[in-house]
Amino acid sequence: MVADARANLAGYLEMLRPEQWDAPSLCAEWSVRDVVAHVIQATSKVRVTVIVNRVMRRGFSLNGAIATGAKEHGEMPRELLLKQLRWGINSEMCPPTATVDSLLGDVVVHTQDIRRALGPPGAVPEERLRVTLGHMRGVDGILGNKNRIRGLTLRATDIDWSSGSGTEVAGPGEALLMAMCGRQSALADLVGDGVAILRAR
Repeated sequence: MVADARANLAGYLEMLRPEQWDAPSLCAEWSVRDVVAHVIQATSKVRVTVIVNRVMRRGFSLNGAIATGAKEHGEMPRELLLKQLRWGINSEMCPPTATVDSLLGDVVVHTQDIRRALGPPGAVPEERLRVTLGHMRGVDGILGNKNRIRGLTLRATDIDWSSGSGTEVAGPGEALLMAMCGRQSALADLVGDGVAILRAR
């Protein structure tokens, strides 16, 4: 599923106009090319010294180091970024602290960060969406998903999936995924008393 998700992203990117690569994504302060660069970095080895240097430059912030890597790599020509993404489609690299499920979640969410920013979100295959929802609902730390959906029932209206207990938030599974990951634009596709709680968080 990780390889399929990367291939789908590459196919979508091939249809974009050159200027769309420089458009903002749903990731704060990241352009489309920055997001693509971030996805690529999970497919190849990065020297430990480079990672340490980035962490130190960003005040020992892992999130800041990740952003720095995306920005630096994102400066490459779009043709090279697309070529590198295609080279890495079948990569079995797994960065430190990552799992296969987290790699899938990263590709799926970031693909939607691009698609939603440029137009309709498109469809995420049900099995891929189900695995990603199951993983992302438990992610905390710098992403904060688990805390964001605490005390809420999430119910998908297009697939048989629900999670949690409490005030309901209902809508397409893809919109639930993006909302639990903090993407406010997805809230417009959701209904229920819990939407206001998600928006406040």
